Amino acid sequence: MKLIVIGGVAAGMSAASKLKRVDQNAEVTVYEKGEYVSYGACGLPYYVSGENDDHTKMIARTKQQFEQKGINVNIFHVVVKVSPDRKQVMVKNVKTGQMFLDHYDKLLIATGTSAIVPPFAGLELANIHVLKTMEDGLSLKETAHQPHVRNVVIVGGGYIGIELAEAMHGLGKNVRIIEQADRILLPFDQEITDIATEHLQENNVALHVNERVEAFRGSQTVQQVLTSKGTYEADLVILSIGVRPATKFLDGTGIQLAENGAVVIDREMRTNLKDIYAAGDCAQVYHYVKQENTYLPLGTNANKCGRIAGENIAGAHRKYIGTLGSAAVKIIDMELARTGLSEQEAKDLALDYTTEFVQAANHPGYYPGQTPLWIKIICEQRTHRILGAQAIGQEDAVLRIDMFAIAIQNNMPADELGMTDLCYAPPFAGVWDAVHIASNAVK
Repeated sequence: MKLIVIGGVAAGMSAASKLKRVDQNAEVTVYEKGEYVSYGACGLPYYVSGENDDHTKMIARTKQQFEQKGINVNIFHVVVKVSPDRKQVMVKNVKTGQMFLDHYDKLLIATGTSAIVPPFAGLELANIHVLKTMEDGLSLKETAHQPHVRNVVIVGGGYIGIELAEAMHGLGKNVRIIEQADRILLPFDQEITDIATEHLQENNVALHVNERVEAFRGSQTVQQVLTSKGTYEADLVILSIGVRPATKFLDGTGIQLAENGAVVIDREMRTNLKDIYAAGDCAQVYHYVKQENTYLPLGTNANKCGRIAGENIAGAHRKYIGTLGSAAVKIIDMELARTGLSEQEAKDLALDYTTEFVQAANHPGYYPGQTPLWIKIICEQRTHRILGAQAIGQEDAVLRIDMFAIAIQNNMPADELGMTDLCYAPPFAGVWDAVHIASNAVK
């Protein structure tokens, strides 16, 4: 059996590795358009900031290591066309331009996403970057560390934009974030983002919401950003407007795509066409709480779904239990995390829900270093079953949300979590942990 994998980062290499472990006789060929495979793209902001000074630390396994396991890895190769009726793909060598055909028994689409770059005037100017691939990270770090780069404008206030704002702040830059929506970090509810916004402003990060970028100006290199409300000096611009599934090459194949271009799959990673699978950021994913497919481009989903795809390509029928959309982000001295449904999502689903927003602490005041923790919890009104939770604080917010993720996946009601026997010692938590306090506030 021959498997062709299109895309060699998270989902693709997870699937290739799992299949090879299950079936050593399987022939596995990977086509990756970039130079690097199997790397942790979520580490790129911390490489750009200099907290990690070696980009190879982000690489889980090299091309050579995969080839030692019998996986044929072709870097600088992009699949430009899929012909399901012939079970073949057309491949282009991006270095030489050479085109050739390859045949498969089974196919995995794991192409991830591409950065959204609107057709702004002035895009051709130097020092306008995106951060999506390892190559992007290498280029951005080189630019950001140049001493004459002082004013940095980040377009977009999502996860990557905020992580890059922290990175640039750590490098001593003058940082400005321009966000078209009315607040940053839209997967979080407003109670949480209001605290995050205040923290950014306290640290002299200029934040502009309800503002739209219109053009860039400069002489060869970018010097100004023009928006719907003003003009700002810029030595470096980073576009973090969002991503879209990299699936344009699938048009006309008969493979079902969602409205945003994501591949529609079932919980076994199967597409609507026999012997074709998809996983990772290019595909939809099943949501545990919503009990339907959604689009959540997260590395956690990509790795898990890639692994399941590899098992199922080998003949298993394993179903993904479903994502909770668990995610975290660090903002200078604050950490934020969320899991399950936000209040807005609960509202959009017309659920009968209740919420509580509480302030607690990471540990008792009689032990040094107490800091506040704010937790929001979303529950089903009748049963108090936990649907979602979010937290922000200087310490231990993320690990608290991990507790909520376990509770949601086990359909726990808040009052049960509020009496769970959690560890207590003054350096770590109070006799009533912040998780207890938030859970027991639900009425």
